[in-house]
Amino acid sequence: MRIKAAALELKAEDYHTDQTLDDIDLLYSGATALPDDFWETHGNKMQSWIEEGPTYYKLEGPLVTDWHPNQYLYIENNSDFEAIVRTVDNDQATLELAINYRKGHHSAWGVFAKNREQNFAFNVLMDPDIDFVTLLGTAGTGKTLLALAAGLTKTMDDKLYHEIVMTRETVPVGEDIGFLPGTEEEKMAPWMGALIDNLELLGKQEDTDWEKDVTKNILMNKIKIRSLNFMRGRTFLNRYLIIDEAQNLTPKQLKTLITRAGPGTKIICIGNLSQIDTPYLTATSSGLTYVVDKFKSWQYGAHITLKRGERSRLADHASDVL
Repeated sequence: MRIKAAALELKAEDYHTDQTLDDIDLLYSGATALPDDFWETHGNKMQSWIEEGPTYYKLEGPLVTDWHPNQYLYIENNSDFEAIVRTVDNDQATLELAINYRKGHHSAWGVFAKNREQNFAFNVLMDPDIDFVTLLGTAGTGKTLLALAAGLTKTMDDKLYHEIVMTRETVPVGEDIGFLPGTEEEKMAPWMGALIDNLELLGKQEDTDWEKDVTKNILMNKIKIRSLNFMRGRTFLNRYLIIDEAQNLTPKQLKTLITRAGPGTKIICIGNLSQIDTPYLTATSSGLTYVVDKFKSWQYGAHITLKRGERSRLADHASDVL
């Protein structure tokens, strides 16, 4: 269009109406590093208490006004302090110490967090009071594995949800291979390779092939694969809904999906803004960017950007240089 406009000597401008942000670097990351002198500037009127296990802090200071509910706070230099903002009221905030899912008896379906961002992701994924979680990250940061491990723990062990529902936009990376045969689940199966790969990893605790097959069949009975095309008018009750590859969805599509949530349902949106396959959709106009920005101040929503790849050194290097 710019070339045609230039040839006709017409002025051409970018279309900004559908952009959530002017620059994707301005997107809310969900985590903030605190300065080393944080306690000197914010600890004068601090109150602390223990309530049903977790430790809470109530404090005030100049940094509080920039915080959002369920934001992750940490001190970088050799400090074990990691906390989650629970409430923000003007210049006062209530913090809760984060649970350590890196080792010990805290884990999700036998999976431990490998870095700080994954630890926070487990804290919000395992929290039944948080209804909506968005996970951003490059390839290999563990988005699908974390969401699935937490979902299995809450569904199979804690019986908090009836089942896990997974869906995604069916946008091919290359040329379309044509129609797929079978039922809705059979048609969606080729698009859910990430689910199958992660289930194989989560089922490795079993010793024999027979035990692995039984475990996989039991898990698949609790996991339903649904097509995005048939979501209009549905209501999910007590479900753990994972929206995979959410960067390929428009704001309107994500609104349609999120408004399907009934009582007791938790929604997890995961995606990578550098891997958008939908034509005419960019990182600033993606539905995933839209919901991250709109939900950042909601007390029942949480967001984290996973930064460190844990898949392999090859995948990490490819994400950096390609």
